[in-house]
This record gives sequence, C-alpha cells and structure tokens, in this order.
Amino acid sequence: MFRLMFFEPRIPQNTGNAIRLVAGTGCELHLVGPLGFDMSEPKLKRAGLDYHDLASVTVHENLSAAWDALAPTRVFAYTAHSSTFHTAVDYEPGDVLLFGPEPTGLPDDVLGDSHVTDKLRIPMIPGRRSLNLANAAAVVMYEAWRQHGFAGSV
Repeated sequence: MFRLMFFEPRIPQNTGNAIRLVAGTGCELHLVGPLGFDMSEPKLKRAGLDYHDLASVTVHENLSAAWDALAPTRVFAYTAHSSTFHTAVDYEPGDVLLFGPEPTGLPDDVLGDSHVTDKLRIPMIPGRRSLNLANAAAVVMYEAWRQHGFAGSV
C-alpha cells in the first residue's frame, strides 16, 4: 500500500490522527526525526484512540535513515509552492507521500532532495496558507487509495 511520511512533525495530535488514518487505510506511517514530541505523549495517544496497535508506524532518526530503510522508487512532496495538484498523479502502491512539519512545511533542502519525484499541492482558495497536517494527509491518502478502488476495504 502507500507510505505516508511526516518529516519532523511537531504536533502530537496530528500524528495521532495520522495513526488512525493509516490503521483505517492499511497504509504505513513513517515519522522522520527529530520529533517535536515523545511517542508516549498523552495527546498523541488520545488522538490515536485505540488504533495504535492496528497501525504500522516507524520512527526514523533522520531523513537519510528513512531513505535507507524505505529505498523508495517514488516520493511525492506536498507543498503550497507547486502548481501541480495532488490529483494529477497516478499513484502506485509503495509511493511515499511526504509532508512537512507544522507550521513551516517542508524545507527547501528536503523539497530539492534527489529522492523527491515531484512536488504537489492540494488546492485551496486564495489567501489561505495551509490545511491541518492530518487533514492534508487524509486528502492525499484517500485520493491515492481511491485510484486503486479502495483495495482491501469493505
């Protein structure tokens, strides 16, 4: 399935919501450190409800370690600084869907990383900076999963 990656996430509740997202879609969550919270943070646990045991979550020390572990073929980085919408891609199982930290987004060195296949954006009306990280991840994850007929769902 798809691999959701949060680069240096800062807000535990967003990561908790992402845990629920990957548990519900059968995808993987990869967290790239340093994290802005401890994985035992009560807010993370509360947001993830009872889905923690149902989710595939891996914490990587840094981006280099994540690339080594995942050996990705395709990585899509989501940024407001792209003109290509997230729906313009034909997603494939194994794709890495890369999101940056709140509130800054992905830094230029990550956006320019040689592993990044393309930079994509989620459309919004003018004058809005960004969506909540967990919501943005859900929008993209469900588009990728929709393209594959919601494989594995009931």
